[in-house]
Amino acid sequence: MVASRVWIVFFFFGQVLFGKVEVGLDRVFLGGAHPSIQGKRVGLLTNHTAVDRNGVTSMDCFQSRKDCKLAALFAPEHGLYGQQHASEKIKDGKRGDIPVYSLYGSNRRPQEAQLKGLDVIVYDIQDIGVRSYTYISSLFYMMEEAAKKNLEVVVLDRPNPINGLTVDGPMLHPKWRSFIGYVNVPYIHGMTVGELAQFFNAEHKIGVKLTVIPMKGWKRGMDFKETGLHWIPTSPNIPEADTPLFYATTGLLGELRLCNIGVGYTLPFKLIGAPWIDANLLTKHLNSQGLSGVRFAPLHFKPFSGSMAQLECQGALIQITDKKAFKPFEVQGVLIGSLKQLYPQKFKEVMAHIGKSEKDLFCKAIGSEEPLQLLKEDKYIGWQLAEFQRAERENFMEKRKNYLRPEYAEDYRPNL
Repeated sequence: MVASRVWIVFFFFGQVLFGKVEVGLDRVFLGGAHPSIQGKRVGLLTNHTAVDRNGVTSMDCFQSRKDCKLAALFAPEHGLYGQQHASEKIKDGKRGDIPVYSLYGSNRRPQEAQLKGLDVIVYDIQDIGVRSYTYISSLFYMMEEAAKKNLEVVVLDRPNPINGLTVDGPMLHPKWRSFIGYVNVPYIHGMTVGELAQFFNAEHKIGVKLTVIPMKGWKRGMDFKETGLHWIPTSPNIPEADTPLFYATTGLLGELRLCNIGVGYTLPFKLIGAPWIDANLLTKHLNSQGLSGVRFAPLHFKPFSGSMAQLECQGALIQITDKKAFKPFEVQGVLIGSLKQLYPQKFKEVMAHIGKSEKDLFCKAIGSEEPLQLLKEDKYIGWQLAEFQRAERENFMEKRKNYLRPEYAEDYRPNL
């Protein structure tokens, strides 16, 4: 009896603490199809991550409806079911009698023939909250093409899994605009896909007719685990709900090929290591840097695959202790700076072997070439990288306020 009472109290407290977030997919069919899709032929840009509260995919939800017609599917990087690896090209196909058009194959943009006969484009994909993740670029490309055809775009909103408060990292310089960074927002932007779509439409003057179906119950301070929703790996190396925060912490370091970041091991993005690193030396140095919300533990490991496969590696396991205080890009800058300071010769050797394609990819991901110059020329770069473009980021924060949905604010009270 006591145990059952404890469980009831825990369950009630959990419901109060976490609530039950309803995503855009849960709300687009409330009381029948939303007017933006009612009776229309729908092109759905989606993948396996888009599920409702019952675990039913967006694809199946739309296909089962009688009040709208699912006429075409569009798939982003990693494919409709998320099994393809990064940079792996995907061919067009079919799902039953519905055509599936790849936006990560011979074309990154929908073609005119693929949009023909559609009335509206619906976007429903779980993003990870980092500018360099290509799902949002597919949305922006689609918005541009839809605007040319006078097609409405409807975004079914989902949580930013990092949270809606953390904003960190550099802006995107126009020179380095690409598919892995298309909108001039910080590397970690603290916005939902619906908010990003509104920002893009207005700030880049796209002019597409845009409707965002907002979530209910999501607040800006929530990380994904606090939503009560179930995480579905968004791609092969984003397996858990907290992986996006680690991706934001080591992903750029991984582009340098300087060390292993856990990809090819069981902890993608959650560590840094290499055969030439001393785990105790590195972690002692990192823990002395006064970084907020994080500590580092020595780690010995052997990657299964990748450039350091089967090599005995040492390094640091990243342990986040306070997600609200933690600054991913700041930590990433200090990680890179620490490796240069502790292992200057190895750092120099690795940088010397980075080719043009690797350099270009790094600049596209980070959004600028200035950090690369810092890496090459300055001796103590950690905190310089961490502080890089602080003024520009603060200017963005003011502009960003115009696109944050009020119902996601912690103190929002709906008008009754």
